[in-house]
Amino acid sequence: MLDDRAKLLLKALVERYIADGQPVGSRTLSRATGIELSPATVRNVMADLEDLGLIASPHTSAGRIPTARGYRLFVDTMLTAQRSVFTEHPALVPDQPQKVIANAAQVLSNLSQFVGVVMAPRRASVFRHIEFLRLSERRILVIIVSPEGDVQNRVVITETDVAQPRLVEAANFLNQNYAGMAMEQVRERLRSEVQALQAEIAGLMQAAVAPSPDASVAADEVVISGERNLLAVSDFSSDMGQLRRAFDLFEQKAELMRLLEVSDQAQGVRIYIGGESRTVPIEELSVVSAPYEVNGQVVGTLGVIGPTRMAYDRMIQIVDITSKLLGNALSHPK
Repeated sequence: MLDDRAKLLLKALVERYIADGQPVGSRTLSRATGIELSPATVRNVMADLEDLGLIASPHTSAGRIPTARGYRLFVDTMLTAQRSVFTEHPALVPDQPQKVIANAAQVLSNLSQFVGVVMAPRRASVFRHIEFLRLSERRILVIIVSPEGDVQNRVVITETDVAQPRLVEAANFLNQNYAGMAMEQVRERLRSEVQALQAEIAGLMQAAVAPSPDASVAADEVVISGERNLLAVSDFSSDMGQLRRAFDLFEQKAELMRLLEVSDQAQGVRIYIGGESRTVPIEELSVVSAPYEVNGQVVGTLGVIGPTRMAYDRMIQIVDITSKLLGNALSHPK
């Protein structure tokens, strides 16, 4: 627990560092708080904050900077809601969904000067035809054909070996009873009907329509804008390895999908600082995200990815307002 004086000094230090990007010394901090504290008193409090892991001292400076833990405490307990910083927020005009989503990612990037990310609403996975092909013992190839003719192949590992004639039987059952339905509907129907089916076939069909954690993410499911903005962030200039890892993350959109899927299960704006999300395990990066709704139902998530030294109050407003505008634009398509 911090006393009021320590909280005041930590808050002033974080705000000054976010504004200037320079380590904050005790004399500067004493002036920033506006209260009468001797430099020695400030140094003692800063030493205590450093012992608690809330601030750190770079080797090249006598000043201190916030750690990820310090930012976390600042965001959770010291961040005060500000009046909207936007006199005019760029509008999101109703249009084709993919175009609106791309515009939203660009708006997030332009306003934040960091990276804007939007997870597009998931499309219902409907199948027109399904086939099972035995590859080897307990390894089955599932071939799913969509109504548009797209083909998805998935390998399923079964608990027991299933002969090809049984696989044909299972595929015929699915095609005759469930073709044209979304996979989510098929899963629900199978759960209620599974007792009526023989166990091994039921298990196979359940596996076939289960979400695949290894399935590749379609390019349009995560829209990213402004990756190159991170090149201008001074925080990364001393460690380009961190920046390269960030760019690798954007290339591996499946990881971002997992982060955004977790975020859309929560109400309101979520903040992940310095690798807290595990999906973005980079100490110098933070994520501010929020779900968005279409016709009253949460369908996706958007957010800003930037350095831990960001103006969190401003990012919260950017993300919150953009999520509402995106939901409104998608609820009233052109």
